[in-house]
Amino acid sequence: MKFGLFGSAQAQRGGPDLDSGQGFKDYIEYNVEAEALGYDSTFVVEHHFTGFGQVSASLNLLTWVAARTKTLRLGTAVIVLPWHNPVLLAEQAATIDLLSGGRLEFGVGKGYRHNEFASFCIPIEEADERFEEGLELIIKSWTSNERFSHHGKHWHFENIIVEPPTRQKPHPPIWMAAGNPDSIRKVARRGAKLMLDQLASTQLAIDRFNIYKAEVEACGRKFDPMDVAVSRAFYVAKNDEDKKKAVEARLANQTRLAKLSQTPGGDSKSSMLSFDQTLDAAAESAMFGTPDEIAVKLSRLRAAGVEHVLLTGPAGSRENLRAFAKDIMPAFSGPAPKPAAARAQPQLVNS
Repeated sequence: MKFGLFGSAQAQRGGPDLDSGQGFKDYIEYNVEAEALGYDSTFVVEHHFTGFGQVSASLNLLTWVAARTKTLRLGTAVIVLPWHNPVLLAEQAATIDLLSGGRLEFGVGKGYRHNEFASFCIPIEEADERFEEGLELIIKSWTSNERFSHHGKHWHFENIIVEPPTRQKPHPPIWMAAGNPDSIRKVARRGAKLMLDQLASTQLAIDRFNIYKAEVEACGRKFDPMDVAVSRAFYVAKNDEDKKKAVEARLANQTRLAKLSQTPGGDSKSSMLSFDQTLDAAAESAMFGTPDEIAVKLSRLRAAGVEHVLLTGPAGSRENLRAFAKDIMPAFSGPAPKPAAARAQPQLVNS
């Protein structure tokens, strides 16, 4: 099983006595240690105008991570294409891929938070068409060795050739986030990799995994479980009370983000806003608890075919990072067990 990280750094506003960049610096060190502990990748979000300092310049932050690491895959989860000049974005992403030795994982999406589109003064109704035009331009920018022009609905470029070239050929892997069944099938038909969110229940995540797998095979391609990354919140709790507090904090954070993201009329159809806002649901969809409790949840995912998990935990908690690597990862480091054995709980490393 392959384990990566999914998350965000935070920066605080303040006066001259406050180092606003400390949260970002801690995030860099967190990823440096993650690589040493055996984590495979790190995927960073893009969000704007939250008021609590989420990452807004994903590629800038990943450049620092790239410079401090050697093997960690560098992912975006996701860059929201409707807000970006696609040619400039293609240049920036190619630069990271080139300097990192081909470690970029390029996750893209349409966006779903109403407040972000409203603040950019971009109608959210245009998200689909802006995404499609932008992605087409990015891929062409990466793969064309000849000059080209583009005159579309939202972007115009004349006689351009994009540089530098990417290290990975024909271009870095493209990941897309999706939750709606039709959207998942569309990702599969594109030949892109799929990211599944951390808010869906375990069964719903498995159902979505199976939709993608079936569509890939229906397209005549061999399915690779590493092409689906299932995001899960993780926290190795000290005891039941510690676990309870972590679940309550998770639900409070989910509720805050949902309120920020929802339209004024409350009619957003995004799958990211369709989760059950209850303590039971927050606990079920997360891997919180003792190493044994977390292993049971991981075993259920693995028995369903999931082999690629992105972990999102308390911001910058090195203790949590180490505990998962020491007490849980070793039991899942080998090949997947046969179906009969998959139902058995793995033996974990003692703390």
